[in-house]
Amino acid sequence: MANFALLGVGGFVAPRHLAAIRDTGNRLIAACDPFDSVGVIDSYFPNAAFFTEFERFDRFLEKRRREGPTNAVDYVSICSPNYLHDAHVRLAMRLHANAICEKPLVINPWNLDQLQALELEYRSNVWTVLQLRHLPALLKLREELRANPPKTKKDVLLTYITRRGRWYHHSWKGDDAKSGGLAMNIGIHLFDMMLWLFGDASHLEIHAREPGRVSGIMDLEHAHVRWFLSVNEEHLPDEVRAEGGYAYRSVQMDGEEIEFSTGFKDLHTTVYREILAGRGHGIEDARPAIELAYRVRTQPIERPRDSVHPSFFPTSLA
Repeated sequence: MANFALLGVGGFVAPRHLAAIRDTGNRLIAACDPFDSVGVIDSYFPNAAFFTEFERFDRFLEKRRREGPTNAVDYVSICSPNYLHDAHVRLAMRLHANAICEKPLVINPWNLDQLQALELEYRSNVWTVLQLRHLPALLKLREELRANPPKTKKDVLLTYITRRGRWYHHSWKGDDAKSGGLAMNIGIHLFDMMLWLFGDASHLEIHAREPGRVSGIMDLEHAHVRWFLSVNEEHLPDEVRAEGGYAYRSVQMDGEEIEFSTGFKDLHTTVYREILAGRGHGIEDARPAIELAYRVRTQPIERPRDSVHPSFFPTSLA
């Protein structure tokens, strides 16, 4: 049984990590969050120590490390805001523990090299959560593409629209410097999925980059991808809005839908099992999508030419 600590236990994704720790037969020693509305812990590990001050959390875990391997934390699960991931991974390294970090591992790709150096220095591992790589439908598709590489590039249409209220733009998620913007906060999993399925990117165009949406095209080894990401309800298809829906997720390949949303929320336990078996996804696995998302954040915007996502809207709706 391994000892876990968790940073950001009050966050949206934390219950999936708590469930994964429990369902893999391990225990939570301590959790930390600046907000104390964390009654969710009671459903998983009611006896875990809890701290609202990071410094006291750090001290508690360091004291346990000095008590010996039985009390030391083995893994630090990181569910904190994106801009803190880098620092919190470094905490795990200083504790001689392994890090399991939510996406994105970092928001600036040059920090990946420093984390790799710390892995070697402390002989610990930095793992990240790329749960879509464990989705059975996508695994099957990837195997098919590897077994029979397409002779011509697939035409892929990637659309991810999810409603977010006014709170979003006032939170750290709406702050580009803290979240990395839509490209990092929402797009990172989708970009990783595209690269993992269809190969490296050779060309990228950015057609829109605004607080509510980001859109463009990219050429991958085996696909031409038109993509559109939005948190604006106005961008939802009419039929979704008519039914009272608040999200639309779609990946079409040569006009046929690829199912990737079913089971998306239930894959963290699989991720944890693979990590505990030494088969998790590390820094080099995460690097291509982080570098691509950074380019989406910083590359100059271009006027769309022949190829454009059909959901591309005038700026007035963004």
